[in-house]
Amino acid sequence: MSSPTSGTTVRPFGMRDKVGYLFGDFGNDFMFTFASSFLMIFYTKVMGVPGAVVGTLFLIARIIDAFADVTVGVLVDKAPATKNGKYRVWMMRMAAPVVIFSFLMYQTFAIGASMGVKIVYMYVTYIIWGILYSSVNIPYSSMASLISPEPDDRTSLSTYRSVGSTCASLVIGVVAPLIIYSADANGNQIIRGGEGTQVFALVSGIFAVCAFLCFYACYKMCTERVKPENHHADTAAGERKSTLHMIGNALKSRSLWGLILMSLSATIAMLFLMQMVNYVYADYFRSASMISLTVMCGSLGMLACAPLVKPLSKRIGHKGCAVCGQLLACAAVIVLFVLHTDVPMVFTVGYVVIFFGVGMSNMVCYAMATDTIDDIEVTQNMREDATVYSVYSFGRKVGQAIAGWISGNALTWVGYKAGAEAVQNDAVRNNIYNFSTAIPAVALGVGVLLLIFVYPLNKKRVDANVAVLKAKRVAGETEA
Repeated sequence: MSSPTSGTTVRPFGMRDKVGYLFGDFGNDFMFTFASSFLMIFYTKVMGVPGAVVGTLFLIARIIDAFADVTVGVLVDKAPATKNGKYRVWMMRMAAPVVIFSFLMYQTFAIGASMGVKIVYMYVTYIIWGILYSSVNIPYSSMASLISPEPDDRTSLSTYRSVGSTCASLVIGVVAPLIIYSADANGNQIIRGGEGTQVFALVSGIFAVCAFLCFYACYKMCTERVKPENHHADTAAGERKSTLHMIGNALKSRSLWGLILMSLSATIAMLFLMQMVNYVYADYFRSASMISLTVMCGSLGMLACAPLVKPLSKRIGHKGCAVCGQLLACAAVIVLFVLHTDVPMVFTVGYVVIFFGVGMSNMVCYAMATDTIDDIEVTQNMREDATVYSVYSFGRKVGQAIAGWISGNALTWVGYKAGAEAVQNDAVRNNIYNFSTAIPAVALGVGVLLLIFVYPLNKKRVDANVAVLKAKRVAGETEA
């Protein structure tokens, strides 16, 4: 990785880049968070598909996505940069197709069709959307290393990215339940959309348009300052690295393995809780209106930790922040499990604490990915940002697959009745609560252990890597 070419005036890194990068994840999560929170609700309650079938779809689709991530990463790394940049151009090329398929997933024209037709439509639209999402998310995520080579700048980008994601979650978590849920005469929470109103299609269409506008804002506001070295273009055809060779080099890194495994466990915890919180409030507490308040407060809790991340990272490093955040979240969800409260506000308070801790970890995880890319360059003299990030994303997608599979099958395990107007008995309601707290507690606890004992990039080692790479780049500029 070299610095920008001399003689070219480049706008200094600043707030425009940070806000632009924020918009990128705002766009991603208009689609991803809506799907994570409400797609299972749509499939099970509106379309009447059994939870186990949905869970299997999530498992298969996320595994396909994981391989798509790696494929996209390698393709982007092998591609030459254009006059408008490299990663931001790839992101924008795929923006329109991904938002179109995000909208198509929530159509109800097949609601009266056979179960086989419903399942085929689910598989086709969801899997294609997932592959297209990888084609946007991998170049967007890899872009941070080209926006600035400075660790503090990358910490800011990681923080702003998480703020963008949290803002999308806030909008979706507050607005969507108010539109999607209604109540019957007995106070039972009923999902709208199965009666031909196309509520889900309308909401998903609005979010799809918002996502595209956010991607465009990211493209226009961010500048790729660091010129990527295209080793593949300068190497003889017989000597070029194969895809498997590039992936194999990345997987030699203990840092990457630690990051992958930690992210896998943290993703299981977070997505499972996000998916199940709708069932906890609608079925256990019988108060769907509390979903909006709880998600809003959880999102505000994540935003509240944003000002703390940069100064805390300077003191204890990105790894230290992640450990503290996941420990706090793990302790909070354990308390909720033990209490087994029947007071919705108590659960809401616990949810806020959980997402404050999760937010602290999430806001440094992308900076940890760039730390890992730097570490691989120092230890292996190899720099392939998109490939490394895509392998890391592979682990996150496996976590998403497992979380989706567990969520769908957990509903079957507890005897959940599918259907928009189905009412659950007390045993099912209590089991929903227990599963929704026990599984995140275990996953977060495993994540903390992986951070402490497997992921090696503490503040001292990260600072040393930064010094080595700065000296390397200065030497390269001097020779040039």
